Amino acid sequence: MLWLSRVIRQPHTDDNMKVTTLLIICSCLILGSLGKPQFPEKEKDPKYWNAGAQQTLRTALTLQTLNTNKAKNLILFLGDGMGIPTVTAARILKGQLNGQSGEETQLEMDKFPFVSLAKTYNTNAQVPDSAGTATAYLCGVKANEGTVGVSAAAVRSQCNTTEGNEVTSILRWAKDAGKSVGIVTTTRVNHATPSASYAHSVDRDWYSDNEMPAEALQAGCKDIARQLFENIPNIDVIMGGGRKYMFPKNTSDVEYPSVAKHSGTRKDERNLVQEWIDRMKDKKGHYVWNKKQLLSLNPNNVDYLLGLFEPGDLTYDLERNTETDPSLTEMVEVAIKILRKNPSGFYLLVEGGRIDHGHHEGKAKQALYEAVEMDRAIGRADLMTSIHDTMTIVTADHSHMFNFGGYTARGNTIFGLAPMLSDVDQKPFTSILYGNGPGYKLVNGVRENVSTIDYEENNYQAQAAVPLSMETHGGEDVAVFAKGPLAHLLHGVHEQNYIPHVMAYAACIGQNREHCMSRSGTADLRPVLSGIVALLTVTRLLC
Repeated sequence: MLWLSRVIRQPHTDDNMKVTTLLIICSCLILGSLGKPQFPEKEKDPKYWNAGAQQTLRTALTLQTLNTNKAKNLILFLGDGMGIPTVTAARILKGQLNGQSGEETQLEMDKFPFVSLAKTYNTNAQVPDSAGTATAYLCGVKANEGTVGVSAAAVRSQCNTTEGNEVTSILRWAKDAGKSVGIVTTTRVNHATPSASYAHSVDRDWYSDNEMPAEALQAGCKDIARQLFENIPNIDVIMGGGRKYMFPKNTSDVEYPSVAKHSGTRKDERNLVQEWIDRMKDKKGHYVWNKKQLLSLNPNNVDYLLGLFEPGDLTYDLERNTETDPSLTEMVEVAIKILRKNPSGFYLLVEGGRIDHGHHEGKAKQALYEAVEMDRAIGRADLMTSIHDTMTIVTADHSHMFNFGGYTARGNTIFGLAPMLSDVDQKPFTSILYGNGPGYKLVNGVRENVSTIDYEENNYQAQAAVPLSMETHGGEDVAVFAKGPLAHLLHGVHEQNYIPHVMAYAACIGQNREHCMSRSGTADLRPVLSGIVALLTVTRLLC
């Protein structure tokens, strides 16, 4: 093995390195002497691979019969920062958590029959942010970074560029069409992704009036939390974090009464939660702030739900208190049970928002566990819906400077070491690395020896090539997984703003309605022009 010969030839500068090298060599020699393959025995037989490929082929052939039904329900799962390397690593982690080597595992999103790529750039940014991208995949219009629910004519932080440049979202289109609508996120409900569903803000950071400059308030701009309750006043389900932005400044938090940073932030002294409760008291509306309250609800008796489970973002799933904090899967299940009561169907946005936060902090383990939890929620939604009337899309807003490599062996723990030493500094390295971020660390002027620390700890910050306090987004295309009615329209490579247009077309909402055949429950894919041509042909024959 080439890498092994390199290890043997390298000079060693300290005892730790000698021990590390010896352990690596011995491990390889032991594995070799045992003669045990690092993969299932069945994979040695060509019949195994041929049979699997033939079954996949038969399944693919069934897709020749396209699902042209009208989509009664629409679900968008958005993995914030879930680039393709994150999807692959999450797949391996999911398998390893189930006792498998991981690589052969299927994520729930892997089972979707149609996959395409989305170009994520913002109108003014090659590498995008989550606000401009959210405007694209929710409102159908590309926008500037840092802005939500406004076109590219709006300028970030300039309040006077808001009016006249507002754009509406597919959540609004669905609500206007009589569907129930919901938002479920692991971030604040007024964070970038969910806010593009209902807000029109030239600054994604205007969470409450406390975060807004005085001139913006004087000019009449509204904070995002306020817009959540005023722009589309009857959003059926809202779940996530962000409690502190809803209460008057210095109001103690119900869960953390002695922690000042979790207290209310609003300068206008409005209690948006109480206002919502008062408005919904005769409409089967319920406000909850913990898991027990949420799971004690009977969805049949709930028409409107506001669940705010943390003052800010929800905790990472790895650190979640399973007694008091609901998982993303649990929130999604309750949301669907409430929304599906509407005979006209529903639209649901689900965000696995803390995948992004884990990557920004260089904490790959947190990010990947968040991705696995979102995949679990996708599976739960699948069990509660049907591909015959529900279009489900899974995608990301952008990628990250995250990757993994190093010629690792089959079944290597995704958080483990590469099976070689660097031939430059003679130190080991983890398979997972970041292009930039807080994991850059020098010890005595040289790269840290990761074998001396716990690199599988939950909050370990993977090594990065360039030092930054926060790791950055990546600029490559992201995957779009689709199933259900008209899912085949998501194919090839598209602009990110194409996504809500497809969803609206499938559900006969928004601007694409001419093709709809309301009685049969199917969508007529023939262009309007073909109908005109047919009419002219018949007329010619008759004449």
